[in-house]
Amino acid sequence: MVKEVNIIKASGEIEPFSEIKLRRSLERINTQPELITEIIYHIRSELKEGMKTSAIYDHAFSLLKSKEYFTAGRYSIKKALLELGPSGYPFEKIVAQILKSAGYEVETNKILEGHCISHEVDVVATKNSQHLLVECKFHNRAGYKTDAKVALYINARFWDIKRLSSGKSNHREEGKLEAWLVTNTKLSLDAINYCNCAGISAIGWSYPSKGKNLQYLLEESGLLPITCLISLTKAQKNQLLGQGLVVCRDLVDQKEILQSIGLSATKQIRVLKEVGELCQYEKNSLRL
Repeated sequence: MVKEVNIIKASGEIEPFSEIKLRRSLERINTQPELITEIIYHIRSELKEGMKTSAIYDHAFSLLKSKEYFTAGRYSIKKALLELGPSGYPFEKIVAQILKSAGYEVETNKILEGHCISHEVDVVATKNSQHLLVECKFHNRAGYKTDAKVALYINARFWDIKRLSSGKSNHREEGKLEAWLVTNTKLSLDAINYCNCAGISAIGWSYPSKGKNLQYLLEESGLLPITCLISLTKAQKNQLLGQGLVVCRDLVDQKEILQSIGLSATKQIRVLKEVGELCQYEKNSLRL
């Protein structure tokens, strides 16, 4: 029987190391079975009581990168989202593109009048008679959970807007108006319970646990953040973000931007090859 070893999560919580979780995370990105076995063996041999999950991730990522270079980018999506900061604007653009790929017409940072005050809504998405008011909550610190205060804030804004629209004839009263919360982190249990009770559609990194959570939506749409690319340095990624380029696949139609940040022809080819590998599971449309 393998001895149980406790590890420390980014949130500070302590839990037993799970070989099953590690295996599933590697299987999810289509890592070769023999490499999964090798990675688990290496991790197990170096596992120590009180080891941080970040150290385990770094070790697994390093082994993956050395054997399946282009697979490694898909393994780092969660970390790549954290690197979009400090501003939440790039994350809002990704959420807007996810909704657009699902057939919605989208507007970002739109001012809507409420009964009491006006509100700037991160993303307004419309499809047929469905109208979504989406709050994008971005955090750039590992282990942080989006809490119930965020959900309470969203609900208050939503009802202020809904109260005004119920008394006026406009596009929002002609169909179903919904409040959405999308975050790149996990949600606290109180936040989940409040959203379920208040009728707010919540999407987080691992919520819903079985369904269309953020990781699923990113992988299915092929809209992976530019920060996933391991063939670029952090400075080069920041240059691309500074020019408004947020998702990897946009590089296919904007190849010239790679030259503008000083990449050689050889490096450009390598980056575009990685983009092709990362987005090879991209679907033409997404169902929400």
